[in-house]
Amino acid sequence: MTNSFVLVGNVASSLKLSTSPAGVHHCQFSIEHRSIQVEDGLSRQAFVRMKVVATGEWSQRLASELIEGMQIQVTGFINRHESRTGNPVLALHAQQIEMI
Repeated sequence: MTNSFVLVGNVASSLKLSTSPAGVHHCQFSIEHRSIQVEDGLSRQAFVRMKVVATGEWSQRLASELIEGMQIQVTGFINRHESRTGNPVLALHAQQIEMI
């Protein structure tokens, strides 16, 4: 099975850096996408705001490279996370981030 996801949008929140107890670095932020899509011959507005998680050494460099409002393309996979209240949330786990 394949779980591959690509999303182009704008950085919609400040970056949050953290390190797990095992020493793994993480960077989290939100990406916002707005576009007009054609579905069954009709135009419709598409809007999504999604949590992005980058893991590993490269994720620490993102704090100096990404700024709120910047347009990026994120390639990775989606996974379920739980919010602090226990609600399920989809997160895009970044494997590559390209500045546009």
